[in-house]
Amino acid sequence: MPVQLLKIIEGQSETPLPSHLQREDLKHLQEGCDYTNKYIQGIVTLSYPLTKLRDGTDFFKIVVQDSDNLCSQINSINVFMYGKMAEDCAKIIRHGETFIVAGFKVIKLPTEREDARHDCHLEVSEEAGSTIYIYTKPGTTAASETASVSVAPKYVYTPLNHLKDGTVVNLYGVVKFFKPPYISKGTDYCSIVTLVDQSNVKLTCSLFSGNLDFLPKIYKVGDIVRFHRIKIREYNGQMQGITSGGFASLTFDGTVGAPVVPRTSSRVYTFMDEEQKTIEELRIWAASNISISGPATKLSGVQPMLFFDLTCQLVGKAKVDGSSFLLKVWDGTECPYPTWKVPVEAQDLEGEKVLLHQLRNLAVDILVYDNHVQLAESLKIGSFLRIYSIHAKEASADNEDVSHMEFHLHGGTCYGRGIGVLPESNPDVKELKEFLESVTLTDSQNMESCSMDIDSTFGNVTVCVMLFHLSVYCFAVLTDHQDLSNTELKTITNSAAPQQYRIRAKLRTYKPQKLHQSVKLHCSKCNSLQEVPDRDDFDFILHGSAGTAPNPELHNTSWYESVTWTAQEQKQRKIAIHFVKRDEMLQHPEDTLIMIEGGTLKEIWKLTKRFKCVIPVRSTEDDLELLDLSAPFLLKGNVKYYGCKQCSTPKPMKNLSSIAAEQQPSWESTEIAQVLGIELLQYVFIMKFTLVDETGSLNAYLFDDEKFFQIPASEILTSNFLQQKMQMTMNALCPPGRKLGDLPWLECFIKSYNVRDAMKNQVYYQIFDTTVAEDVV
Repeated sequence: MPVQLLKIIEGQSETPLPSHLQREDLKHLQEGCDYTNKYIQGIVTLSYPLTKLRDGTDFFKIVVQDSDNLCSQINSINVFMYGKMAEDCAKIIRHGETFIVAGFKVIKLPTEREDARHDCHLEVSEEAGSTIYIYTKPGTTAASETASVSVAPKYVYTPLNHLKDGTVVNLYGVVKFFKPPYISKGTDYCSIVTLVDQSNVKLTCSLFSGNLDFLPKIYKVGDIVRFHRIKIREYNGQMQGITSGGFASLTFDGTVGAPVVPRTSSRVYTFMDEEQKTIEELRIWAASNISISGPATKLSGVQPMLFFDLTCQLVGKAKVDGSSFLLKVWDGTECPYPTWKVPVEAQDLEGEKVLLHQLRNLAVDILVYDNHVQLAESLKIGSFLRIYSIHAKEASADNEDVSHMEFHLHGGTCYGRGIGVLPESNPDVKELKEFLESVTLTDSQNMESCSMDIDSTFGNVTVCVMLFHLSVYCFAVLTDHQDLSNTELKTITNSAAPQQYRIRAKLRTYKPQKLHQSVKLHCSKCNSLQEVPDRDDFDFILHGSAGTAPNPELHNTSWYESVTWTAQEQKQRKIAIHFVKRDEMLQHPEDTLIMIEGGTLKEIWKLTKRFKCVIPVRSTEDDLELLDLSAPFLLKGNVKYYGCKQCSTPKPMKNLSSIAAEQQPSWESTEIAQVLGIELLQYVFIMKFTLVDETGSLNAYLFDDEKFFQIPASEILTSNFLQQKMQMTMNALCPPGRKLGDLPWLECFIKSYNVRDAMKNQVYYQIFDTTVAEDVV
């Protein structure tokens, strides 16, 4: 019999165990090993009620303690029983009895345990060939007459405003913000979840698991979660939650009136009737206290520069390169703009060819990058997805002859960026499926051709950036000097300079109001500042240099190879491109520096999308030389690099041959500038902030290249998106139209310094070692 009672007489078992069985120590258990002829023995310390799984299978759980090793760091283990064995054991097992199981399966838990229980559990069933022996003393009631005396565990749930550092608690909360699971720096998956409850306290949880299925199945803001055994710790004055041993979760739809059906991958969980009341109360509270976004954007409602969430079906996928992956999706509606079709080989595209042809006017291409690629590769064709924070980008007129809409899921996880797979039971999926089934597909759908020649799409450069949603509150991350305490502004203005301070103030005003005007060029050698030349200045210089024909005697040297042609225009403009070689060999375009003579602004921009570096030059009698330093001496991607006219001493282009001779030239801007005698100008933000607190006000200047805004100053002028992101940042720091009392607090470092002129000494203040960050409220 799979379950046997063994009587104890005078301290010995009346019937000995089978001789082939060998006892195994708890600390030696490992997942994947064969325990057919091994057994575990211990005392039953806890049992739970007999329950049924969703498929109707009986389930019984007990905790067994190794009585021979009570002082061991690991002295107990969970035992899960299934089927008839669970039913039989639930009738006869009592606390304190000796329990033996043989032929069990060891399953590794998803997280390390922090109590005395083993980080694995045992699974036991007749189907697995398990056998259970229970030692009973004489006079014990027969199995048929015994009932389980176990009591269901009573869980206590802690409100978020009662959390204490170092405790392990159970809690309920409403999802205010979340990041879909992503692979962390190690091998585990990670998900970030911010919860709130009726106490109006916020708790941000960092959840880790080696198994993706063990993380909460959250689909949208407003979902309700139940966390068991989550560890609380205090960091920078705020409570945070992290996974601990035995962590478990349930997720519920937060919509008022929706069925209370938990989402979980666990085969076993308890859910009491009184907990349904807790969920209904949280739903009602959240409906009036949390800003829950409406339905996800449809493709038919997409606009340029929009960041949106999309619920869709996957119909095709393909690998593009090592850092990007293509997903073809549709939601039954049509984008109002011509859409970009990512060029991939037909044999590389996975998906039903007939359906892809039928959906050619409805499906859109989404290019996903970096940390999202691994998940994208694992997605199954036909699955339903919710893709979070897709960037809708209209192609720049400088880069394309015909504008179109591109869709990018940038790398990183800021603002919840990621991909979630939705089950077919999800209400949004049910609604989408019904709609997709109503769409009529034909092979004769009209569609304008979106083909483009190669020279108009030299490449695709994607800037990985972040967008502030309207629900995001900005504050500052202080990157150093944590020993400084806050100082009132009145104290600072009454103190001598130079000194460093930490302050907590509000941003009343800032200049310039037109944020693109804050970007300047700075020379670290002469400390000068100058305006960034506009594109018209560059275009004018290029037109002037085009009047000088390329010198054929300077073509095809030992370190570069030249190509020339005549433009098809009235003036028959001569164009020459010089491809720098390495070891007398041409390199891949993405590794190649080129020099161009006679090119127009549009032609140069196209070349920057194909080649690593582009240097505009002109011919002299003896060598190629740079143009006027009012023009950029180097272009890489979207960035134009300038030199200081006062501090630079330009050298002939042949000096680049020393870099070309290196084993693997990096073509860094600083190295190129050095060999060409250029003092490189740095892009910086220059702004004036008027800061106030209860004691006074002062003007503090920002002098920064990218640390404060987390935006490269070198790219802001060429990206409408980055300009919009910067504007949204400032709107969050200094919301327009708000009264002073309603402005958010900004914590930052400032330093005072003296500036002397002929008349007097004056004290100025500058923001330093501070970064704008985002958090959800």
